[in-house]
Amino acid sequence: MTSNPGKNSAIVISRTVGMAFLGLYVIQLVAIICLIWLFYQQSEIIKEQNKRIEELEDKLEILDIIENYQIGFTRDETCQLAGVIYEDCNKFGIDPLLILSMIITESSFKRNQLSHKGAVGLMQIKPSIGRVVAQKWGIEWPTPGELGDPVFNVHVGIAFLFELIYKFGEIKRAVIAYNIGETVTREYVLFRATPPERYYQKVRKTYLQLRKMIGKPDAK
Repeated sequence: MTSNPGKNSAIVISRTVGMAFLGLYVIQLVAIICLIWLFYQQSEIIKEQNKRIEELEDKLEILDIIENYQIGFTRDETCQLAGVIYEDCNKFGIDPLLILSMIITESSFKRNQLSHKGAVGLMQIKPSIGRVVAQKWGIEWPTPGELGDPVFNVHVGIAFLFELIYKFGEIKRAVIAYNIGETVTREYVLFRATPPERYYQKVRKTYLQLRKMIGKPDAK
């Protein structure tokens, strides 16, 4: 039986064409994978850029508010305060506007504030409470007067408020406890009595004003 040269040639040609098509398919597949990878990388870059833009906008909002209310601080100091408020609030999941409202209520954003009860600084923290909070969170307390430093004071104050929010399970009671003390607030809760809300209402009023200032919708 003799072989058919034409048929063999057709098989060889069809294999060659098939391999060529396969090669093209592989090239196209690799190209698609590369495009998908590049698209993913570009998307991640865009996400990261958007995140940084949002962070910058949030920091600028905090800085603008501080600049509007602060009394006696330099530009560098207001920038440092904006940075610590942003970073610590982000760390603890607290609205920076709440902290700013408390500072305005506590000290009117004035330098070197000292109450008749011995509370110190922007967030009016008693040294005895400040030391306990600093120890819990591993915050170094190098000198007795360190609590008077605005940045350090806010650093400790935010950690203290976070503890109260965690203990009471809600912001309202935590803010009240910040003002009248944790023990007294617990006594009101124990006897199902209503604690004084004057301080809380002042903080809330300021908070709503700040939201309006930066163009955010009213909060309940």
